[in-house]
Amino acid sequence: MLGTLDWGPAHERHDLLAAPVAAAIGAVPEAEAAEIDPELADTAAFCERYGVPLDASANCVVVAAKRGGEVSYAACMILATGRADVNGVVRKHLGARKVSFAPMADATSLTSMEYGGITPVGLPETWPILVDEAVAAAPRVVIGSGLRKSKILLPGKALTALPTAELLALAL
Repeated sequence: MLGTLDWGPAHERHDLLAAPVAAAIGAVPEAEAAEIDPELADTAAFCERYGVPLDASANCVVVAAKRGGEVSYAACMILATGRADVNGVVRKHLGARKVSFAPMADATSLTSMEYGGITPVGLPETWPILVDEAVAAAPRVVIGSGLRKSKILLPGKALTALPTAELLALAL
């Protein structure tokens, strides 16, 4: 396993998943879940406390893309050791005039997930999920569960199999 957590099949642990994640997790049969202290959900604190390397942790960044008065949303999956090129690669890929991090209230209400736990599994069907090549290449990555009290572990390539996933070189 990875780190000091007690991982188990995610499809058997709906108590550790936000409702939309629980509804979609069956599409990722290799996913495992583990309970954590919700105060340690933020990446750096989580990795330090549970012995998970930063390069085995992937963050889900929700962005708001604006073009012609319209706003659309997307999720970017990037390793914790990197930063997504939001104003370059992401903006161009989405065909937006401007891209910014989505406000917390919008991200949580639109996803039905907790801030700090947002994950690509179970996102709205219209959202592109932009997966960085390094995330897809990782043998296993820890991602959010939709809740701050738990995490999901899965092969990085499993993220590219999500319905709206697109593989890109997102890292700066």
